[in-house]
Amino acid sequence: MFQQALIYLGAALIAVPLAKRLGLGSVLGYLLAGILIGPFALSLVGDQTEVMHFAEFGVVMMLFLIGLELRPARLWALRHSILGLGGLQVSLSALLLFAVAFYVLDMAWQPSLAVGLMLALSSTAIVIQSLEERGWLKLDAGQNSFSVLLFQDIAIIPIMALLPLLSFQPRSSMEATSHSMVHDWPVAGQVAISVAAIVAIIVAGKYVSSPIIRYIAKTRLREIFTVFALFLVIAIALLMQAIGLSAALGTFLAGVVLAESEFRHELEADIEPFKGLLLGLFFVTVGASIDFALFADKAGLILALVGALITIKGLVLFALGKLFNINNRQQWLFTLALAQGGEFAFVLLSLSRQLSILSPAQIDITTLVVAISMLITPFLLMVYDKLQRRQRDTKPAFDKPADIGESRHVIIAGYGRFGQIIGRLLHAQGYEVSVLDHSPSQIDLLRRFGNTVYYGDAARKELLDAAGAPNAELLVIAIDNPDKTLQIVKLAQKHYPNLKIAARARDRRHAYQLLKMQVHSLNREMFDSALVLGVEALKLLGNSDADAQRAGELFREHDIESMHQLADLWGDDESYGVAIRQRMEDLKQVLAEDNKARAKLNTCDERKRP
Repeated sequence: MFQQALIYLGAALIAVPLAKRLGLGSVLGYLLAGILIGPFALSLVGDQTEVMHFAEFGVVMMLFLIGLELRPARLWALRHSILGLGGLQVSLSALLLFAVAFYVLDMAWQPSLAVGLMLALSSTAIVIQSLEERGWLKLDAGQNSFSVLLFQDIAIIPIMALLPLLSFQPRSSMEATSHSMVHDWPVAGQVAISVAAIVAIIVAGKYVSSPIIRYIAKTRLREIFTVFALFLVIAIALLMQAIGLSAALGTFLAGVVLAESEFRHELEADIEPFKGLLLGLFFVTVGASIDFALFADKAGLILALVGALITIKGLVLFALGKLFNINNRQQWLFTLALAQGGEFAFVLLSLSRQLSILSPAQIDITTLVVAISMLITPFLLMVYDKLQRRQRDTKPAFDKPADIGESRHVIIAGYGRFGQIIGRLLHAQGYEVSVLDHSPSQIDLLRRFGNTVYYGDAARKELLDAAGAPNAELLVIAIDNPDKTLQIVKLAQKHYPNLKIAARARDRRHAYQLLKMQVHSLNREMFDSALVLGVEALKLLGNSDADAQRAGELFREHDIESMHQLADLWGDDESYGVAIRQRMEDLKQVLAEDNKARAKLNTCDERKRP
């Protein structure tokens, strides 16, 4: 066991960081690691069936964590995409794949339907991990992909119930293959026990788990909290499996119920490492299960089947993306993310083998088609990512200088969150403002709301000329790039000596650079908002409004004075360190003396009262 563990861990340590450095993503790294150590490459590990069954628990944990992120209200908001989009994807994909198997591959209708249903499902593990890794899960395409995957997890239940009806085995033989404790119950009884189990999970999650978690939290033993988190997930998974339902669905529901709990973050932190390890192991087993000998023997057929699977599912997904008004660019992400086979196909193929629905040769070929389609998906997403980056890098041409309106008063460079506040204030006071911004998406958004904003780089002299810099009174530099800010300051000081400059400073270091360049005014972007919140914190700690405001004012005056005094020392770490510590002591003394003076003044006022 330790030898096997060492092989898996060593392969992951080599392949995954290398894949990340090459921009391939961790999922592809794990898959390549599995191919490397598998029986068809270095042969360091053998049959992966048992390991895969263990590793599939990573998918269960992942859905539990997703549930923790989805409050019931959010899940309710997704109901239309889950039922409508997910339902149509599964049914249409299954129907088309059935038609191909039945009419083109000349399979009997029973195995054709079984293959259509199992290949209609996509890989929750690969899709969620890949989208989350790239920050796409919260996009429109990511949310719709998640809705489809959630419906597929629900659809597993009726599909597993349907497969025995497609079997060529006698009824007694089928029942022997079932792992469900209720397989011989009447249908009404199975439905009733399923509903009862789901209700029990919801009720226990809402009313039973919180007191238990609170009791465990009081022990202050982190490992016991981890033990409970694992116990909770495993217990729900076993319960769902015992009654023939999807373990992933059960843990997802538990996560949704616990999303309102104050211990949600602790549960996430405890489960996350196990989820990551098991998912990584799952991807390794998928890679190791690819039968390259069979692939070499029937490469043409298998590649044609993989192409047909991705094309058919892709066409269905693209059409549904149009129907459900998914953003044009994200339609391709939605399509490419879900166009593969999924891990649940392995479960259904195993059941099909037990029920003799598919022949051994058909099962081997279908397994290989699913595995290769899963292997291809990270490559497709990587290509999509690179094309998107190329489109973002291919920026449209700047507005021509002749098209830019000249301002008599103020030019604002950068009209994001920071610059808009300044612009609105100046507009409200009647000043004429000309705005330059270098973000095409920001320009489009602002123009939609009726703002006059020009697309241009304020570091170009001809654009500043067109905006009226030779005659304007003030240049406000509100961009969030410190180097670009310094470049614009140098340009403005060189060519427009009479133009006043007010600049946004990213941090104290950037502020010192601007001070050395002698800009007329600067402000650190987070300083005032942090100071306001600090004053509110003093009030919450019991200080009076007047005392808190006074402390904030003194701190502001002292900090700005310190920044100007210490600007010349910036860069000399030793001298700067000594000076900053001395200024901190001075600040404490100033605040203490002010408190004494205010207390004395209050005492005198009280004595004078009649």
